[in-house]
Amino acid sequence: MSQEALYKEITNLERKVNLLIAEHSRLKEQIDYKDQENVTLKTKLETHESQLSSFQSKYTNDKIVGNTAVGKEDTEEMKKVLDGYINEIDKCIAHLGEA
Repeated sequence: MSQEALYKEITNLERKVNLLIAEHSRLKEQIDYKDQENVTLKTKLETHESQLSSFQSKYTNDKIVGNTAVGKEDTEEMKKVLDGYINEIDKCIAHLGEA
C-alpha cells in the first residue's frame, strides 16, 4: 500500500473516530438529561401518589361522616369534587407512566 493511500485511509479513520466521539458525547448528554428528568418525574409521582392516598383517606372519612351527619346534597357534591381530583391524579400518574 502506498503512503498516499495509507494517509487517506488514516485520515478517513480519523474522521470516523471524531464523528463517533461527537455522537458519544451527544448521547451521553441525552442520557444525563433523561436521568435528571426521570428523577424529577419519580418525585412528582411520589407526590401525586401521596396526594391520592390522602384524598382517598379523606374520601373514606367523608363517606363515613356522610352516612351519619352530612346531608345528601353535601355528600354528592363532595363525591363529585373528590372524583374530579381522583381522575386528575389518575391522568397525572398515566402521564408519568408514559415517560
